[in-house]
Amino acid sequence: MLGKTAGGLFWMFRYLERAENTARLLEAGWRIALTRSGAAPGEWQSVIATAGMTSAYLAEHETYDAAQVIDFLLRGKSNPSSVLNSLASARSNARTVRTALSSEVWEATNECWMEAKSILSRPISERNLHDTLAKIRFRSAVVRGALHGTMLRNDIFSFARLGTFIERSDNTARILDVKYYVLLPSASLVGTMIDNAQWETILRSVSAEQSYHWLNGGQTSPLGIADFLILDRRMPRSLSFCCLKIADNLAQLEQEYDSRKECHDMSDEICNRMFGSTIETIFEGGLHEFLSKSIADMGQLATLIEADYRFYR
Repeated sequence: MLGKTAGGLFWMFRYLERAENTARLLEAGWRIALTRSGAAPGEWQSVIATAGMTSAYLAEHETYDAAQVIDFLLRGKSNPSSVLNSLASARSNARTVRTALSSEVWEATNECWMEAKSILSRPISERNLHDTLAKIRFRSAVVRGALHGTMLRNDIFSFARLGTFIERSDNTARILDVKYYVLLPSASLVGTMIDNAQWETILRSVSAEQSYHWLNGGQTSPLGIADFLILDRRMPRSLSFCCLKIADNLAQLEQEYDSRKECHDMSDEICNRMFGSTIETIFEGGLHEFLSKSIADMGQLATLIEADYRFYR
């Protein structure tokens, strides 16, 4: 496969996942702001910081007003990671690699973009935010369903899934970091009703509330939820699950091309470090520090994949 085609597939699905996860991050911030109305500006500031868009946001706005943050993350023209810009980039990459995609995947991607363009043609109010975010998540799920239901399990599929899981791992780590590092500045809140409500919100933001309670009988604790979202290999948005899927798809590429590259070694190192940890050792070493390293590792791994498979040649 040409490196340009591999790169187009990789980034198409990174952008699709980014759009969905920006929507999830926005919903998490919105729900937490509702529970702490007196400190709402701080919650919106934390969402912008976690999205890595503080400088870009402050270049346009002086305060962290809810309406401004929502508009910036959903449809801000100057924000390359806004939902609308991410879906536009996904569609652009899909057009570039259209011959590598099934007609169902292309049509689902195109329809996802068209609906997003329509519903985001004007600012979204807080009243309509939940329904808007639900539509975005649904359309993203349709694209994934088309991919799984119609595509061969070959190198095309592997590059698409690598983009998905690298982006997903990054975003799960960022959403967790919002909760622990930014939204819980005081140790006195740990274990309180406010703290537990925020952890429940994080579970809802990654569609994990029901599955967590299935496994834990309704017992909620920060340690248990962090363990679930970091180390549980059954949870499709956990860091461990993403790590496993990245390793699996890289292994398929290694077998298909009969060539082992630097990105394979780094993937193995990340997995070994992840699976050699317990939630207790992670908390002892600092959850924020662990999550920061996870984010940095995924960024470095993505760069290695791009270089090893010559995405821009």
